[in-house]
Amino acid sequence: MFENFNLANLWESIRDWSNLYLWNQNTLYQGIIILISFALGGLIYTAIRKKLKDRIENYQGPAVARRIIRNLVRLVFPLTVLVLIFMATEILITVDVGIDVGWTTGMMKVLLAWIFIRIAVQFIANNAVRNFFALVIWAIAALSIFGVLDDASNTLDAFAFTIGDFRLSALTVIKSALMLGVLLYVALFLSSFVERQIFQTKSLSRTSQVLLAKVIRVALVVFALLIGVTSAGLDLSLFAVFGGAVGLGVGFGLQKGISNLFSGMLLLLDRSIKPGDVIEIPDIGTFGWVNNMAARYTEIVTRDNKSFLIPNEDFITQRVINWSHGNNLVRIHLEFGVHYDSDPHHVMEVAIEATKALDRVVDHPAPVCWIVGFGDSSVDFDLRFWIKDAEGGVANIRGLVFLALWDAFKEHDIQIPYPHREVFVHDADKQKKPAPKKTKTTKKKDPSKYTEDENPAEKQIKKAKKKGEAGS
Repeated sequence: MFENFNLANLWESIRDWSNLYLWNQNTLYQGIIILISFALGGLIYTAIRKKLKDRIENYQGPAVARRIIRNLVRLVFPLTVLVLIFMATEILITVDVGIDVGWTTGMMKVLLAWIFIRIAVQFIANNAVRNFFALVIWAIAALSIFGVLDDASNTLDAFAFTIGDFRLSALTVIKSALMLGVLLYVALFLSSFVERQIFQTKSLSRTSQVLLAKVIRVALVVFALLIGVTSAGLDLSLFAVFGGAVGLGVGFGLQKGISNLFSGMLLLLDRSIKPGDVIEIPDIGTFGWVNNMAARYTEIVTRDNKSFLIPNEDFITQRVINWSHGNNLVRIHLEFGVHYDSDPHHVMEVAIEATKALDRVVDHPAPVCWIVGFGDSSVDFDLRFWIKDAEGGVANIRGLVFLALWDAFKEHDIQIPYPHREVFVHDADKQKKPAPKKTKTTKKKDPSKYTEDENPAEKQIKKAKKKGEAGS
């Protein structure tokens, strides 16, 4: 399967190169100079690093500037090593001790390339991406400086396998991965830049801005993937069957993700929900305004400044109350009751005037107040008023209206009924004591009135007679 690749030949080439360039006295001296330069550079950098960090922390500049300066401070170490190696190399050349300075010169070029590369990639905000690009570019530059870039490329290209007319080598995989990484990052960077420009365009509505930004981002990412794969020399037709099977599996695995993506686009197209709307989802008890509509979720910010990331699919399948759909006017109901001694006409006038005095209550439509029933202990009213800024909260405006009604009712001597309870306390000493219970007495009978069987005396006489007769 693998072609033009022999591990024994590769090992022999590495050994011959090492014997020629590494294992000699000249390389040993230069290696000692390089090691000493790195050790001294580390000591110097350790001694001044704390002072430099303190200066950066005290710098009152933009956050981006502080980040760039903090990253550049890390280049003090390779810069110090570069200066020390340069001084040692100049001494060797001036004294002419017969030591070749090829390794020290190459190390200076490598350090200089590292410094310039790190400075050039500072525009990348993400640390991981910035370090990855810097390391890859520096590795290619180092191989080129030491003159082994072509050999490394040939070795990676030889490590390949062929299936029919399709050939895939390690070099092709690395190039494809690097090309895809670069193109994807450029696509995301360009999409972010275009999104900022779109959101600054005042002629477009908020819904159109978000929809256009999403379409551009998806188009750029897909275009970057296609260009990256084809530029690496891969024929996409070879992956037709395999790609179809993988696509089917990915489709089932990412079913929710794709559903949320298209649900978000559908919401933007029908304009049922858009950024800035005040919505309520009764099923999960969420009330807030739409802050951001991403590809997978919609961010709802509540009055508690909590961000709820709700999947876009939930807005299609669940009940959603949009308080500002089409019109930002919202009517609020407020129920209260007053005492039966109050004049209902006067109560309605006072309630309407007290509500109109609040800033958040709009004048058109004007507040209204109606009697809705006669309760057990109060005359019940329903006060209705309108606001335009539901995102500012609903509970707080209800509280302000209740407080205004309280002040107005106090001023006009209108009473608000509440339950009364009467407690009666009785003096225990004045209460009559209960009469003693009468015991039943049985009346004894006269012995003469007993019958023979009932009279006990007769029974005793009979028993005595029987004993006397028995003794005789």
